[in-house]
Amino acid sequence: MSGRHLLGITDLGVDGIDEVMRLADTFVEVGRRPIPRVPALRGKTVVSTFFEDSTRTRLSFEAAATRLSAAVMTFTGSSSSLNKGESLRDTVVVRHGCAGVPAQVAGWLDQAGGASVLNAGDGAHEHPTQALLDCFTISREREARFGARPARPGVLRGLRVAIVGDIRHSRVARSNVLAFSALGAEISLVAPATLLPPSLAGWPVEVSHDIDALLPKCDVVYLLRLQNERMTEQFLPTLREYTATYGLTAERARLLGPSTIVMHPGPIRRGIEIAAEVADSPVSVITTQVANGVAVRMAVLYLLLGSGAPIGA
Repeated sequence: MSGRHLLGITDLGVDGIDEVMRLADTFVEVGRRPIPRVPALRGKTVVSTFFEDSTRTRLSFEAAATRLSAAVMTFTGSSSSLNKGESLRDTVVVRHGCAGVPAQVAGWLDQAGGASVLNAGDGAHEHPTQALLDCFTISREREARFGARPARPGVLRGLRVAIVGDIRHSRVARSNVLAFSALGAEISLVAPATLLPPSLAGWPVEVSHDIDALLPKCDVVYLLRLQNERMTEQFLPTLREYTATYGLTAERARLLGPSTIVMHPGPIRRGIEIAAEVADSPVSVITTQVANGVAVRMAVLYLLLGSGAPIGA
């Protein structure tokens, strides 16, 4: 754990991930109350600072902080003093397009004895709270469908997960591989060779280019959008060819097992990585991921700011 910061999944370890999930269970109940608020972080201030476009993640963090009774301050890179030449060193960053920026800011704040830093996505590096809410969603969905609460830690042990799409440019893929494997899942990456990282050394995964062969064997199919904003060269011949080879079409969805769930971190590009009718079908838990994101981020904020104990300690 990087002191009082959450910069990546490795800051947590299995016990830390489990701690977040246990606490998130209690915060789900808070969200169901007529007034979904507790005074856990009253007197604390959460600064939501995004230098990269975001809607779901930013609103999820702000809803989480508000439900914990923290004061929330929000600004974006386009409206900040950076436009006046202010140094990044004078700004707390939550999301940034460059990998490593949250870690750099955490180092500056450690020297000054300042605030915690929570990484909400840095370039193509990591997105730890997305991975945490995905682990939480899988665990709760398996419990709801089969009636038995999975043993902890290692709540994903034995599950077969296929992560499909633009692995090369995805911070979600990196964080999810770390989190899913830590909890015992077996992971396959499914993508064209051009959309895989240059090196997978140390990644606890298998690689496949045949989605049709994997779908009947999967417990979880996790789809990723093409990260066009991070692509500096041509990685695919056409979108039509990508969808034909790797998209979860309605026809392909018929290959899924009866207990398989389909996930996506958003935003969805319907008709490209997933057909609209599949995204809206009972196999999809995409809207559940969004709802669970608030409870998980409440848990992380509370562990960083409320309990006084570092996550994973």
